[in-house]
Amino acid sequence: MATLTVWKFDEVGGAGDTLATIQDLQQQELIQIRDAAIVTWPADKKKPRTKQLHNLAGAGALGGAFWGWFFGILFWVPLFGLAVGAAAGALSGSLRDVGIDDGFIDRVRTEVTPGTSALFIMTEGAVADRVQEALAGNGMELIASNLSAEQEARLREIFEEDED
Repeated sequence: MATLTVWKFDEVGGAGDTLATIQDLQQQELIQIRDAAIVTWPADKKKPRTKQLHNLAGAGALGGAFWGWFFGILFWVPLFGLAVGAAAGALSGSLRDVGIDDGFIDRVRTEVTPGTSALFIMTEGAVADRVQEALAGNGMELIASNLSAEQEARLREIFEEDED
């Protein structure tokens, strides 16, 4: 079963600094990264910056369409007004269908703020206690949502990108 996790860091550079640790854990076969992205939000900016981590993404990565939609719901949609806000509600409902509920979305919105960063990772087969141990003490907080195999397949179906 795949897991989408969000690691929130109290510093703008925290998520980026953790990449070496994540890569080391993957080499030790303690975690399999299917896809990943980073959000950095400098304290003096109105919006965060996002980046999909192609170098960490494995087979079956969700791709830019997923991350763009997901980050749009999390960070930009509420700024566009009521009409788009209604659309955001519909999109949020679609995410719930694939295992990402409103509580998860609200928590990410509340936690990832100016002056912080976050590492979004879709993983499989993590040795949870070893991963948590390796990442402990980095001024971070874990926000997690588990996806069943069916929910992951549905998510891939929604965001499948043309390879033509």
